[in-house]
Amino acid sequence: MYGHLRNLTVVEGASFIAAPSCGLYLAQLGARVIRFDQIGGGPDFGRWPKDAGGGSLYWEGLNKGKQSVAIDLRKPEGRELAVRLATAPGDGAGIFLTNYPPEGFLSHASLAARRPDQITVRVMGWADGSSALDYTINAAVGLPDMTGHPDDPRPVNHVLPAWDLLTGSMAALSLLASERRRRETGAGEEVRVPLSDVAISTLGNLGQIAEVTLSGQDRPRVGNDLFGAFGRDFITADGSRIMIVAITARQWSGLVSCLSLGAEVAALEAQAGVSFAHDEGLRFEHREALNGLVGAAVGARTLADLAPAFEKDGVCWAPYRTLRQAVAEDRRLVSGNPLFSSLDHPSGRRYPAPGFAATMSGEARAPAAPAPALGADTEEVLADLLGCDGAEIAALHDRGVVASAGKGRA
Repeated sequence: MYGHLRNLTVVEGASFIAAPSCGLYLAQLGARVIRFDQIGGGPDFGRWPKDAGGGSLYWEGLNKGKQSVAIDLRKPEGRELAVRLATAPGDGAGIFLTNYPPEGFLSHASLAARRPDQITVRVMGWADGSSALDYTINAAVGLPDMTGHPDDPRPVNHVLPAWDLLTGSMAALSLLASERRRRETGAGEEVRVPLSDVAISTLGNLGQIAEVTLSGQDRPRVGNDLFGAFGRDFITADGSRIMIVAITARQWSGLVSCLSLGAEVAALEAQAGVSFAHDEGLRFEHREALNGLVGAAVGARTLADLAPAFEKDGVCWAPYRTLRQAVAEDRRLVSGNPLFSSLDHPSGRRYPAPGFAATMSGEARAPAAPAPALGADTEEVLADLLGCDGAEIAALHDRGVVASAGKGRA
């Protein structure tokens, strides 16, 4: 982990992907991130994917480098303890990250009554408080209807929870901006980050709302073709499927040269009265003819023949793989990538885990830290963050308000 945020303490009361991913990024940048959960685990403690013993690999992935406190949130005393954690004293504390509903015992108003400079960052589904998840927001904004082949009318859901991940990043950015404002003004605030607003603003930023507004038409499905540029999947002579993209002029000229298609492309340009050299949109408009030329050339050569030629001519391409193949075959991704460290995880399994994806020139990249066992840090956090003494902590245990974990799971 880096140390850029070493003076920041964030308390996380959240589940699923968006808010926990925000906490993960902050922890990887050096913040102390303390997660509280229901004793026995909250709604995401056992989420898939799981290992053979039933341990959640999802939990271990999104909670790396955090601390864990287990509380019985069903009890009034447990809810009071959660509020105390969220509003903990200290210059870098009083920052709460959550996806709990805006009202209730963890409302910003309730927290700010305890600490006037409180910062609450709340991930939501819809901005009006309605329930939503990544996949329902994705359906609502229309992306599954754009995805797929033209001859199949069924919408295609994306397997990557993109809106959750973008919302987590937006929440981290917003949290740091709010913390900077508090340092300058002494004022706290509530920041709300709805998945719906992240999704629809992203489509607006990409020009897609303008596209349908001005044209009065939805974007048609184009299958695996790259919209507005040249790119799609092709099959080699030995049956390997590869993705080729040529957006820049250099990528396009390299592809044409590598496949010895100069004469054929020039003839097509002359026939259509266009030049493909510097206009990616024209390559998209004439994709059927260009796909035919490239497809025939790729289909006449094996992958072993094409790969070094592509690299020599600067062609932008990649083979299609399964994730298992990608991890095993490409050292740039995992085995030879300093981003990854081999860790012992709470499940008892040892496997590679990533740290923070960006590199900071001022600090050496440190190994990733594993996720905590549920409740592993209960005593430490209560003692040094809230100032609880041994007798108070023991009494909380006796009343079943908190729980701890040894080497296993709480």
